Amino acid sequence: MCNIYSETDPALYETVTRSVRINGVVTSLRLEQRFWQILDEIALKEKCTTPQFLGMLHNEVLAQRGTIPNFASLLRVVCTIYLQQPDTSPLPVTTGTNIANSAHRAIAG
Repeated sequence: MCNIYSETDPALYETVTRSVRINGVVTSLRLEQRFWQILDEIALKEKCTTPQFLGMLHNEVLAQRGTIPNFASLLRVVCTIYLQQPDTSPLPVTTGTNIANSAHRAIAG
């Protein structure tokens, strides 16, 4: 196996906790830095802030399924779905915060 995986910058898998307000309730979400970058990218492409995107996603999933057993896990999967979309051209990977795109279509579809 080549070094493409083993040379991953440790800053990208460092966990970061963010406080976000969803439906008026402040909650903390702990994700790896790279997932936050992808969520920021999704929000930018949706023309909203990351907390706004998270709130919209949360509301849509609740409306469709009635419950969200593990929102952080859902967000990680949303990021992978986003990266699989053919019209997705993610921003370059950096250790800083990137802003970008939308898994909203994948969840809604």
